[in-house]
Amino acid sequence: MTPSPAFIRHIELLPERIADPNAYPFSLPALRKLTKLKLDPHVTFFIGENGSGKSTLVEAIAVAAGMNPEGGSRNFKFGTYSSESMLHRALRIARGYKRPRTDFFLRAESFFNVISNIEKLDSEGGFGPPIKSYFGNLNLHHVSHGESFMAMANHRLGPNGLYIFDEPEAALSPQRQLALLARIHELVQARSQFIIATHSPILMAYPGALLYSLSERGIEQVEYEQTEHFALTRDFLLDRERYLRRILGG
Repeated sequence: MTPSPAFIRHIELLPERIADPNAYPFSLPALRKLTKLKLDPHVTFFIGENGSGKSTLVEAIAVAAGMNPEGGSRNFKFGTYSSESMLHRALRIARGYKRPRTDFFLRAESFFNVISNIEKLDSEGGFGPPIKSYFGNLNLHHVSHGESFMAMANHRLGPNGLYIFDEPEAALSPQRQLALLARIHELVQARSQFIIATHSPILMAYPGALLYSLSERGIEQVEYEQTEHFALTRDFLLDRERYLRRILGG
């Protein structure tokens, strides 16, 4: 794999910046035990059950890195509803010796708002090309959610970028998840860094990725085959009838 500098080398939680350690999100077990966490220069995954704090953590990293809380790059300044946690205020990111040429925060649940903002800005006009030209010149509200995700990945993202994704698989079929995995690899080869929160055993299979599991025990580094996502998916596919009998009865 092409050597690549990390744009973010590690993150660190600063207790002195936390007003109330018993308040959300610092009350979450995984985040309560967070101190200093190394990130991979290529791909880092955060995995865990719903409510474990993985989306909250990647959001905080994105905001601390200067990106818009609802998604987009540092050039997006819109806000539909202020829902971001206070975690970013207590988070310090250690940057590498090089700065990314570009960046983007994909937050699946609010990507619709990013698209709406793009259409609004394009309708107002400007001195440069329309923003949608960086997304394949598609009217992103007129294609499926998954197609808009892939347009972003294939057209908006480029070399030497810092990309933070929150559950990008939400709108993607298994085939499209494989396509996204291939696109991630292209960009890693072009010296980009990815930080991703996901439930997808397809995405987290990326070779050599650093995987962190968030749970009641804190944040632990795990191997792909040790993840519940891998084990449960494998066991279900190998013996789905047994699983269905146990879940549905009969």
